[in-house]
Formats: sequence, C-alpha cells, structure tokens
Amino acid sequence: MAAPVEKKVTAASVAAYLASTGLLAILTAAQGDARLVEWIPDGLAPFILALIPTAITFVGGWVAKHTPRRDVPPTA
Repeated sequence: MAAPVEKKVTAASVAAYLASTGLLAILTAAQGDARLVEWIPDGLAPFILALIPTAITFVGGWVAKHTPRRDVPPTA
C-alpha cells in the first residue's frame, strides 16, 4: 500500500506552483514596462527571480504540519 502524501509536500508543491505562476504573470506584464525589473543586473536576473518561488516554497513546507507515519519502525 502506498504511503499518503505528506501535508508538507502538498503545501510546498502548491506554493511552488502559485509562486511560479504569479512570477510568470508579473514578468509577462513587465514585458511592456521593463522598469519593474530594470534594477536587477541582466546576468543576475534569472537567479534573483528564482529566489522568489524558492522562498515561498520553503515557507510553505516549513509551516505545514508533519504527517505522522505509523508504519515506520522507530530507529535506534
């Protein structure tokens, strides 16, 4: 029987999807107005912008409660 998906994994996945979708929407809107992201150096922009969904995913996974597993024996 497959183990259930932990709430942390679900929360982090949803956070990553929403953050990425939001960031892409902002970047699409910014195509016509580059002033929104012009403060970021061109070579660093992909790396800096990737930190936004990463941070949201981390917080989503951190805040979500752990799903206890009953079928795993304790380790010594």
